[in-house]
Order: sequence, then structure tokens, then C-alpha cells
Amino acid sequence: MPIVAHNKLPAFADLQRQGHDLLDVDHAIHQDIRELHIGFLNMMPDAALRATERQFIRLVGACNRIVQFYIYPFSLPGLERGEKAQAYIDEHYARFDDLREAGLDALIITGANVANPSLDQEPFWEPLVEVVDWARDNVTSIMCSCLATHALLKRLHGIERVPLPAKKWGVYPHRVTNKHHPLLREVNTRFDAPHSRFNDISRAQLEDSGLSVLAESVEGGVLLAASPDQFRVIYFQGHPEYDACSLLREYKREVVRHANGERVDPPPLPEHYFTAETLPMARELAAAAGDPDRVAEMVAALEPLVDNTWGDTAKAIFNNWLGLVYRVTHVDRHKVFMDGVDPDDPLGVLGSE
Repeated sequence: MPIVAHNKLPAFADLQRQGHDLLDVDHAIHQDIRELHIGFLNMMPDAALRATERQFIRLVGACNRIVQFYIYPFSLPGLERGEKAQAYIDEHYARFDDLREAGLDALIITGANVANPSLDQEPFWEPLVEVVDWARDNVTSIMCSCLATHALLKRLHGIERVPLPAKKWGVYPHRVTNKHHPLLREVNTRFDAPHSRFNDISRAQLEDSGLSVLAESVEGGVLLAASPDQFRVIYFQGHPEYDACSLLREYKREVVRHANGERVDPPPLPEHYFTAETLPMARELAAAAGDPDRVAEMVAALEPLVDNTWGDTAKAIFNNWLGLVYRVTHVDRHKVFMDGVDPDDPLGVLGSE
């Protein structure tokens, strides 16, 4: 499904330079292909803002080519921003009020950094609730990642996340637990996925609220779940969008914070991420944390050596998700479903279970 580079968002140019296929607007309007309009609520902190754009837009752009995608990044008031990042958002991001008026077919919501024990104490909580309450009645399907999953489960189902004794951080093996769900069509029954979180929502909590667990890990916990109707909200508790080097850059940030006295204990290594070849280099990186030049040198040496063992699965799931959106959404963006689609069972799978 080709991405339409419909504005000057730098992520579009970055992806084109990396060899991804994007359409300019003039080309797009002369193709007799249906459009899908996707909101992208980016709540990530300034340092990860643009990388997260590229990661999610790349996942969308890897889908099959039956439709043109218009992607509209936007953010929320209440998220702390530096002057440079705010200027970037002001120039390149949409306003939620404009998107609400125009309508959306689907919505992606990213993770975020938080500082309070309860999510409803965060300054961005009320603006997020406004988006979620509108989207659940006006958008065909919502896809959430990490913190967004915890926030929407709290808002929509009253589920409270539980603090973990230590950060869940690494790449974990997972199993599909419902191989017949349309979202998991042609997905490997075993696959890896990254997690990076301090809190957890368990299988029992999800199932007690009527949600379906679709993939989970003995070590990593639940990765993927669906709302009771099986489609209106899709919940990732991990990070399917991550680049191969995302965990490396998180690790580098934490060892530097430790060297600067911003954290007391040295950070643990991300689990199941570094190989026998790269593990000694990761330890050397930690030992060199007080030397910025050496740290940069070690990161540059490690980046080509770390593996991505989850990208194909993430692409397959996004491909299935957007194909299902295409199948049931109305061509009029102000209508959620095609005529005849049951909003309580949009995929027509509940009666067959």
C-alpha cells in the first residue's frame, strides 16, 4: 500500500532516501485507487519523536498495495516539549480538531514517558481521553503501542497496570495463542518481539474484562490483545515498531545516565538482545560510559551487528490490520463501517468461536 507524501513531513524524505516507495500527491490523485486516512498520535519524547514517525510509517508502507495511505501525525497538549521539538510539531503535525472534522479510517497511538504513579495524573491524560473517546465512536480501528495500551485499557475497561519488580527490557520469544484470528493470518506461530516497560497488564486481567489475548511470552508477558469485538482496539504491550538498534540506543542512554549520576545502579543488559559476538562490546560500552567519544565509537561499531528478529512479524500484523480496516471501513470517513457490518462483531468472527 503506497504511502502518499502529501506534505513536507521530513519522515517522508527520510524513508525515500532509505529506498521505501512513496507517492507524491500529483501521482496519487491520478491513480484510481482507494484511500485510507490514518491518524498517528505521537506521544514519544522529543529525542524519539522523529524516529518513531519513521518506524510506524515504515510499517504502514510495507503493507500490500491495494490502497493509498494518508498519514497524519499529531500530538497532545500536556506533553512536555523543548522549543525545537515544539517548532517541528507546529510546522509538520496536524491539529486534532482538524482531523476530527475531516474524519479518520484508523488511528495509531504510540507510547510515552510518564512521571506519575497513576496515568490519570499525567498532564496529557485529559487530552488523550478526548482523542480516545472520539476515536472509539468514529474510527474503524485503533492500534496502540506500550504506554498507549495501558492508558486505553484503563480508560475503556478500568484495568490498572501493575508495577514490575524490575524493568521488562529485551527481545522475548512469543507464541500465537489464537492462530485463527484474522489479525494473525500467515503470522509465524513463534516469533520474537521487543519490550521496554516498567509495568504490566496480565492475561488474567485482560480476559476478566472480556478481551482476547492473541500472543504472549513466558518471560515477556502478553504482547498482543484485541478488544471484546476483536477489532475496534488492538493492543500491543511491546514495541513492534522498534528498529534493530532501538534497544542499543536505550542501553547507551542509560549507561550514560549512570555515568552522570542520574541513576544510582548501572543498567542491566537488555535480555536476549546481544549475541555472543556483541555482548563483550556492550559491556565495553558500559565501562566507557564516562568517555563520550568512546561511547559514540562503540555504538557505531555495534549498530551494524545487532539483529532485528521481529520486523517481519510486525509487518505481517500491520498488513493484516490495515487490510481488515480496508475491508470493513466506509468510503465516507465520517462513517465507521460499510453498510451491513455489525459494529459489535465487525470481522464476523464471534459467532464462529
